Amino acid sequence: MNMREIQKMQQRLVKMQEELEATQFTGTAGGGAVTITMSGKFEISAVKIDPEAFNAEDIVELEVMVLAAANAAHEKVSEAQAKMSNALTGGMKIPGMF
Repeated sequence: MNMREIQKMQQRLVKMQEELEATQFTGTAGGGAVTITMSGKFEISAVKIDPEAFNAEDIVELEVMVLAAANAAHEKVSEAQAKMSNALTGGMKIPGMF
């Protein structure tokens, strides 16, 4: 690989990272009772809870569903990063990339 190819790969990587970071991923739990939106930078940007799905006595169940929705969103971001990495490197494992 020559320097020009490496520079092109770096430019593609930067562009792909910017696109990933701007993308929003949604995780849900409880059949949509809890929804969490997370950016490609793993930052939670929204939490929505259906008030009709819970009452004050179900707080433990709500906490479990919030955690499950957050984990689902996190997994989607991780999968998107892995796909981006594979697309860029052709499946080669490069140390330090994701």
